[in-house]
Amino acid sequence: MDKILMMTTVGSEQQAIDIAQELVQNKLAACVSYSMRFHSVYWWEDKVCSDQEVLMFIKTTKKNEKKIMDMIIKLHDYEVPEVITFDIKNGNKKYLDWIDSVVAN
Repeated sequence: MDKILMMTTVGSEQQAIDIAQELVQNKLAACVSYSMRFHSVYWWEDKVCSDQEVLMFIKTTKKNEKKIMDMIIKLHDYEVPEVITFDIKNGNKKYLDWIDSVVAN
């Protein structure tokens, strides 16, 4: 199975929209879902920070992982953006086939 789910967080809905549009329009991702009002507590510059963020899920194929990571890092406002990849081991075959049909080869 070569499908992956990539995850990142951004600081605003507009940034989520901009990144999602770029990934989908360039056929790097079949779908990008995002959720508002996600809250993060984390260490940054020797202190505990607390912020509202937008959580993004990017559905794509393994071959696009590096391109997507590079694009997120380029477009992201954060100095050290979170970008994590999960291998999809199983799922709805029709949905996984749809990812293949939409993402550029």
